[in-house]
Amino acid sequence: MMLPLEGITVLDLTRLLPGPYCSQFLGDFGAEVIKIEDTAKGDYSRWEHPLFTDSMFDDSRSAYFVALNRNKKSIKLNLKAEKGKEVFFKLAERSDVILEGFRPGVMDKLGLGYDVVKKINKKIIFCALTGYGQTGPYKDMAGHDINYLAIAGILGMQGAKNGRPMLAGIQIADLAGGALMALTGILMALMARQKTGEGQFVDISMLDGAVSLLAQHAGNYFGDGKEPRRGELNLNGGYACYNVYKAKDGSYMALGALEEKFWAEFCRAVDREDLIAKQLANLDEQDKLMLEVQSIFSTKDSGEWLEYLKGYDTCVTIVNELKDTFQDRQILHREMYKKERVYLDGREKLLEQVGTPIKLSATPAQYRSQPPQYGEHTEQILKELGYDNSAISSMLGKGIC
Repeated sequence: MMLPLEGITVLDLTRLLPGPYCSQFLGDFGAEVIKIEDTAKGDYSRWEHPLFTDSMFDDSRSAYFVALNRNKKSIKLNLKAEKGKEVFFKLAERSDVILEGFRPGVMDKLGLGYDVVKKINKKIIFCALTGYGQTGPYKDMAGHDINYLAIAGILGMQGAKNGRPMLAGIQIADLAGGALMALTGILMALMARQKTGEGQFVDISMLDGAVSLLAQHAGNYFGDGKEPRRGELNLNGGYACYNVYKAKDGSYMALGALEEKFWAEFCRAVDREDLIAKQLANLDEQDKLMLEVQSIFSTKDSGEWLEYLKGYDTCVTIVNELKDTFQDRQILHREMYKKERVYLDGREKLLEQVGTPIKLSATPAQYRSQPPQYGEHTEQILKELGYDNSAISSMLGKGIC
């Protein structure tokens, strides 16, 4: 079966989370992803704990790295050395996409920027994934997910009413604002190239991506001029009908009865029809209503609530801990938790992985190769570029590869 990105070659110079998350999707759907790693340490995530021991891999490998780097090859390459640049240009000449996550200007200083590469390959799609983008007063600033969310105004909306801003459990700007925007940009540029025959530069800023996630709240603000306040909106904890409550057994339940019909159904289910009219009460009344709803949820264990409400259309679910997530029947049915059979050192082993959320009926994602060892494919790739054994030995000996 031919995968949709088969025949596409991606040079991935990124490290840690956003870039590798993006390129793994490309690899899952058939692209040849060549991970270019420096000769000093490679992708830092290789050394993050916890490590898989030799029960899975012969070499200790980071669980973090393994989760983000299937379906890729790895080559060590010193991009500061002239011979290393030569190898990079040979790769760029035969590639379709370059994905990099350095600060703006780094690739240009190395002599490997888009303006140089497009002269040897006019079809190249060059995606730069950075915190603040290639332009603007913040472009050279250091930053992390917390900073992008803070500037975007998202962090300020997270948390309880009258409380301090609270961090989310995942990196929203890195993943949704950065990696997925880069994936979208790359795929759009590939589509455009089919029409024009030429590549282009894709400038992705995690801050830009985070701001774009504000579409609903920004639209409301533009409409009425009212700023969304932490813990006071219907979707961030201000309303009883859309909130989290503790069950009798200490676990938590999520009530998402935002629409009137769902709230009314919930109230009827718990024999509290007197609460139906209070759904959109003012904020002071909402606090009292939350206490009422909490007292209701306190009467049963979470499992009892799920069973009791099974016949009602109420938008009530349990709040899973991660250990429960990968036993959830819907997640298992949708193959979002997978145990892939991989062959390592002549033995078949099961490797746990998060599945792909992109379901294509005719050309689904495939697990084609395990996450690579550091520099595992260096010699193979060099031979494919036409270097003989003598030249390869020389480059290895000089620390170029």
